Amino acid sequence: MSSVLAVHAARGHNFSKRTQLFIDIVEGLGVAGDAHAGTTVKHRSRVAADPTQPNLRQVHLIASELLDEVNGLGFDVAPGALGENVTTTGVDLIDLPRGTVLALGDAVRLEVTGLRNPCVQIERFRPGLLQHMIGRRADGTPLLRTGIMTVVLAGGTVRAGDPIGVELPAEPHRRLEKV
Repeated sequence: MSSVLAVHAARGHNFSKRTQLFIDIVEGLGVAGDAHAGTTVKHRSRVAADPTQPNLRQVHLIASELLDEVNGLGFDVAPGALGENVTTTGVDLIDLPRGTVLALGDAVRLEVTGLRNPCVQIERFRPGLLQHMIGRRADGTPLLRTGIMTVVLAGGTVRAGDPIGVELPAEPHRRLEKV
């Protein structure tokens, strides 16, 4: 069964986010009180390029299986350490098609917009980790493994243990690219 392992938020533009007992997710904005919530972009590099861009990165999710993998290689990466709002278990986030809707708990619905772009901050956080965040697809193109980004279709409260439902979009499916 797919579920929420942990939830995280940070008021400031910190690389890592603190684990919370719960997070409130607001329709059209993101995680209440989180630095990345808003209708327009909040990530510093994107704001510098064009602050009027729509925020397609309202809620960031990472699979706990990725954390388990890199911890098995000798890294120390706890849930929330890579800046995600939601750490999941049991769902292959990276292989979901664009437009998938994730149902978290009783009310929250998130639409998948794309992949998080691994950045140099990951290398600063744990030297050598960045190389493990970029894989290869079967066709040889890069596969960004640092989680997925979503926008909020319906808000509510999310906490560890909440189930995650997956609603795939109509075919043809479009694979995720960086947003």
